[in-house]
Amino acid sequence: MNAVPDALPRTAGALRAAGYEPRPIAREIHDNLLQALKNGEDAWPGIVGFSRTVLPQLERALLAGHDVVLLGERGQGKTRLLRTLAGLLDEWTPVIEGAELGEHPLQPITPASIRRAAELGDDLPVAWRHRSERYTEKLATPDTSVGDLIGDVDPVKVAEGRSLGDPETIHFGLVPRAHRGIVAVNELPDLAERIQVALLNVMEERDIQVRGYTLRLPLDVLLVATANPEDYTNRGRIITPLKDRFGAEIRTHYPLDVESEVAVVRQEANLVAEVGEPLLEVLARFVRNLRESTVIDQRSGVSARFAVAAAETVAAAALRRSALTGEEPAVARPVDLDAVPSVLRGKIEFEPGEEGREIEHLVHLLRLAIAETARDRFAGLDLRPLADAVADGHLVSTGERVPGKDVLAALPELPVLHEVAQRAGVAADEPAGRIAAAVELALESLFLSRRLAKDSDDATTVYGR
Repeated sequence: MNAVPDALPRTAGALRAAGYEPRPIAREIHDNLLQALKNGEDAWPGIVGFSRTVLPQLERALLAGHDVVLLGERGQGKTRLLRTLAGLLDEWTPVIEGAELGEHPLQPITPASIRRAAELGDDLPVAWRHRSERYTEKLATPDTSVGDLIGDVDPVKVAEGRSLGDPETIHFGLVPRAHRGIVAVNELPDLAERIQVALLNVMEERDIQVRGYTLRLPLDVLLVATANPEDYTNRGRIITPLKDRFGAEIRTHYPLDVESEVAVVRQEANLVAEVGEPLLEVLARFVRNLRESTVIDQRSGVSARFAVAAAETVAAAALRRSALTGEEPAVARPVDLDAVPSVLRGKIEFEPGEEGREIEHLVHLLRLAIAETARDRFAGLDLRPLADAVADGHLVSTGERVPGKDVLAALPELPVLHEVAQRAGVAADEPAGRIAAAVELALESLFLSRRLAKDSDDATTVYGR
């Protein structure tokens, strides 16, 4: 929990004397983003692959003070990007202590706060809210109600003797409570039309209509949202006036290159064992192959979370082998990729007519990714000595119970193996598991180029001629 600095003013009078004048949320974000750009600071920590595409558009929209909707398929990092917006707020902002909404002490907006400010004057107590508390997020679902977003009559307050016409009987919803902050609505088109109308009324007309009466509130919020392009643009699931309310519609995308895809996986995956760069490249290319395949329903997209889950699965397979064999450290090898298709096939949607062939397609696309990675890593390297050694009877067995040292022990001392390890980013004096991972990649590439044979069962794979 962030501790409020002791030096900050604690009354409205001290706040005024210190020069803390109210500043609209759009202006606050504008000023802080502009300062970050001038100072060369990274305003978007943890965001990978958007620096030349999405981020310049978003920065222009925020500098213009626009509400923003991000359009993109699932797993493109839309929500993560929106959450970084909180970093553009002031670290601490003053609010009226005890007020239901986050009102500025020098600019109260609710009847109760206006009355308190008039009674207490400069003695109005001030509390401080951290920027992390000023970002509010809501996943749009069919059961979302007007009360959730806007507010409703509070029966407890009515039971206390107040009349239904008293504005202080309102229990404020998510949007009013985000006053002087950011409201993010995920999957905006999933809101029912009547909820969209209520949201539009608050954002555009600055009033709240609950149970037949209207309360004028000069709310100050930045509305940001996410949506699938198909729902937002084609199906008519969002009302036109609300679409018009957004000053900027920004398209997101999946990583544009293998390096960005690997960076996302490396950043997001919780790996329980070592997964080297070559295997991460395989998974990155695998996901990119899926996104280009005609057997995959591209309207649903192939989320970046697929590659993350795949990397975590491969790492788990390596950790299991380490537990079974006692080999340390636990290092993932190409044989561990076999676990990916069967475990993750439910995370993607196939085109109609492909039922029963899902694993076949996934295995094929995974092999293409392995071949592409090996071709890139070993370009110009003559692997014939390795192929000849295996053909001369040095059969290599690998699998879930085969430690890396046994893979290496099956082969004679070959200079090409040192070059293979080096191309995979592994030094000659590193643990056997890391070197074996590089050697297995070379063996698999020889198999895929039909220069070696491979015989596999449930537990063991043997490379031979």
